[in-house]
Amino acid sequence: MTSLYIDGVAMWAPAWPGWARARAAFRGEVGGERAPADPPQRRPAPELLPAAERRRVPDSVALALEVASQAVAQSGHRAVDLASVFSSAHGDLALTDSLCSALINTPALVSPTKFLNSVHNAASGYWTQATGCRQASVAISAFRHSFAAGLLEACVQCAAEERAVLLVACDIEACGALASSTESRGLLGFALVLSPLPGARSVAALTWSLASGPTAPWPLHGAAALALAGNAMADGLPLFEALALDRPSALRLPLSATLALELRLRGPGVKLGT
Repeated sequence: MTSLYIDGVAMWAPAWPGWARARAAFRGEVGGERAPADPPQRRPAPELLPAAERRRVPDSVALALEVASQAVAQSGHRAVDLASVFSSAHGDLALTDSLCSALINTPALVSPTKFLNSVHNAASGYWTQATGCRQASVAISAFRHSFAAGLLEACVQCAAEERAVLLVACDIEACGALASSTESRGLLGFALVLSPLPGARSVAALTWSLASGPTAPWPLHGAAALALAGNAMADGLPLFEALALDRPSALRLPLSATLALELRLRGPGVKLGT
């Protein structure tokens, strides 16, 4: 198994806007300031962008930038130093539906801006422009296994290049005609900063490997995680539920019908491999 460390964690969902709230929900601690947002927030407002641009960007970009910013701030790394992996099962479904409708009804009026924002690496582009980061960035899609595929890519880069890597994994709600064939409810975004070495802000040690054989979705345990399971990025929930519980855990995240990503979590002070 290959070893690394998690230096930054972020999550955003309408009822749990931020990792502190989501972590408390996964632990069953939902009172006071950690109660669900009421009413649920419609979408994030990433402070990384100027106010006017913040209002104009699509939900998919706002979500990705919010969790990326939170994870990097927590990690202590500089955004300009981080290679990045952006993963999404479907990209921006609202823009895709709008463009498809325009092509059918008013093809001469297709919006260039909507097309630009609909491409799968749009969030990556906004991130690198807003932070001035010139490190390598990869955009990935693997349908219902998109979180696991993105995490695998980030782990491989972190181990092979011995450098910290930012993983951002987000999906939004299906709408319009696409909602009849594409399942995704609400907004759900995750981000992690992975490092080959422990640091002062490391929150967990992680070992990972690939395992062949029949696979099945890893079970969720708490009501908060189960409430988010309708989103296309739900394959990331078992890992974040385990991180919230803050105890040694072993997980198996499917990558396909016959391949899985095996993970073991430990406290950052525990020697990896024990």
